[in-house]
Order: sequence, then C-alpha cells, then structure tokens
Amino acid sequence: MSPSGDTESQVISTYHDHPRFICASCSAVLALQDELISKSFSGRDGRGFLMHSATNVKLGKKEDRQLLTGVHSVADIFCMGCNDRVGWHYHKAADLSQKYKEGKYLLEREKIVKENNWKLDE
Repeated sequence: MSPSGDTESQVISTYHDHPRFICASCSAVLALQDELISKSFSGRDGRGFLMHSATNVKLGKKEDRQLLTGVHSVADIFCMGCNDRVGWHYHKAADLSQKYKEGKYLLEREKIVKENNWKLDE
C-alpha cells in the first residue's frame, strides 16, 4: 500500500538532534528513544517495544485482541510515511494488572530502526 500525497505531506520531520526510532521502510520518525518504557514485549512478528508515545502514526480500527497477557482493546498503528503497520495502540485492558498499558504504543522491533545521532569529534 503506498501513502497518499495527503498523508505523506503530514509526516513530521523534527527531532533531528535526538535519539529516535524511525520506520525501517521510509525513515519517518516514529518515537523518541526517551519515550521507551520496556523492550520486553512481544509483537506479532517478534519483539516489541512499549512506548509512552509515538509520532507520524495513524490508528487503524479498534478491536478486542487476545494477547499473551489477556484480552486488550487495541488498534493497529500505521506509519504516515509509507502506510506500513508498525505496531499497535493500547486503548483498554480488561485485567486490572494490565491497565498501565492503556494509552501506550507497542512498536514492533522488526519495523523500526534505532537512530542514535551520535556526534564524533573531528
């Protein structure tokens, strides 16, 4: 699926001097590394990172999904630069012990690249 001219023009390209996670397909910034909560999550295709927030993503349809930790109300998230599915957003958790995930994002490790922006002395 290719991005529409409408969504492609909406990609935010800031955070140049900050360590960030970018889309593996189109390099759109998806989250700042400072927003990382945990690397110990599972996505559909392997490891996942739980994040406080995400940028340059659009929400898919909300649905109840059986995950490893129980039923959660989630919506897939798609990169605004290329429309690739990059993870999901937690809307609601049925189990009280899982409520901390509500409003958070899971980015699939295979869909993102860690960009550190280190500066080397010359």
